[in-house]
Amino acid sequence: MKELIERIRREGKVLDGGILKVDSFVNHQVDAGLMDACGREFARRFAGIGATKVLTAEISGIAPALAAALHLGLPVVYARKTKPITMPDAVLLTVAPSHTKGVMTELIVSPEYLGKGERVLIIDDFLASGATIMGLVRLAQAAGAAIVGVGALIEKSFEGGRAVLAPLGVPVESLAAIKSMENGKIVFDE
Repeated sequence: MKELIERIRREGKVLDGGILKVDSFVNHQVDAGLMDACGREFARRFAGIGATKVLTAEISGIAPALAAALHLGLPVVYARKTKPITMPDAVLLTVAPSHTKGVMTELIVSPEYLGKGERVLIIDDFLASGATIMGLVRLAQAAGAAIVGVGALIEKSFEGGRAVLAPLGVPVESLAAIKSMENGKIVFDE
């Protein structure tokens, strides 16, 4: 998606450890207009898959997931990283590595909001190694739901996440695909 790619070119910064800093418009400060455009594009790409819910991970996935869900007319469920007292005792829980924090993070969903028979579209900010998205897949599968598609704002294709997701047999879409970030230079897949 041209608008997102241009924004990454202008404001994205490559940090040590393969981190792409996009917090001026995605992760910390959110450009609502850009997220709306991204949500509209996700809705176009996933219009025919018959999703009933959008699932994402707290916190950076919420903005793109909400925008996509708005344009698809679906509710959003986000996996929490800590269990609030309002959540029931029995929860769906898995762990996934946090690339930016360098630790394993819990992903928790209440079975009240993700259940058997749901058709789940996963939307997240990044597709890199695929570990966080596979954590979301495990949560949905534990609930008895089916994964029907995966979308990411930004894919770091050199980290191999798409291959990890291939056995799911569902459409995987990214709005901006980066093939390398060597020497601080962001190179996009064409």
